[in-house]
Amino acid sequence: MTNVAIVYYSATGNIHKLAVAAAEAAEKAGAQVRLRRVAEIQEATIAPNFAEWTEAFQEHVGGSSREVEIATQDDLDWADAVIWGTPGRYGAMAGPLKHFIDQTFELHARGGLKNKAMSSFTSTGTQHGGQESTVLSLSNVFYHWGAIIVPPGVTDPIMVAPSNGNPYGVSATSGLQAVPGLLAQNVTEDNLKAVGYQTVRTLQVAAALKQGLGN
Repeated sequence: MTNVAIVYYSATGNIHKLAVAAAEAAEKAGAQVRLRRVAEIQEATIAPNFAEWTEAFQEHVGGSSREVEIATQDDLDWADAVIWGTPGRYGAMAGPLKHFIDQTFELHARGGLKNKAMSSFTSTGTQHGGQESTVLSLSNVFYHWGAIIVPPGVTDPIMVAPSNGNPYGVSATSGLQAVPGLLAQNVTEDNLKAVGYQTVRTLQVAAALKQGLGN
């Protein structure tokens, strides 16, 4: 059986919704699954002058995300595959996820992340808001670890559905304004199907690596 950790950061719920879909797809495929969110690194909103965004952030952080356990380094050590989710921040991963990754030094130093299958997904405010570079910012980390990067590519029709199209990693477009009470409404059904496909593809690669390479 393949162990998969789905590790994500979500501010207003878009990445959370994709991460839950990934976990459901992994469970359906027969994997052992740990769905984990990374902790906030500050209590205050990053956009205090944008009242609706702040309200949406507080709604998400104080609501459904509280039910998800906080990620630890043990989750990465346990996993055969890790699927990462982050909103884009100026074409790179969000700060809380970077903070969590910075804590992997000891695990990486003993080779604890090598040969693990890894893939990532994102959400940005606009379609050209840095989706590809956000995924690549995570891939750059995977290179250092000696992990095996598993892109979804254009390997299934769902990847070229109108609301998809990023071969580096599934990418949702959240829209320019977070609307309290309507969190993650812009995450499409095709986005959810695509992240499920990406998850299963990553599990297949992880299983092959586990059988062929062992530890």
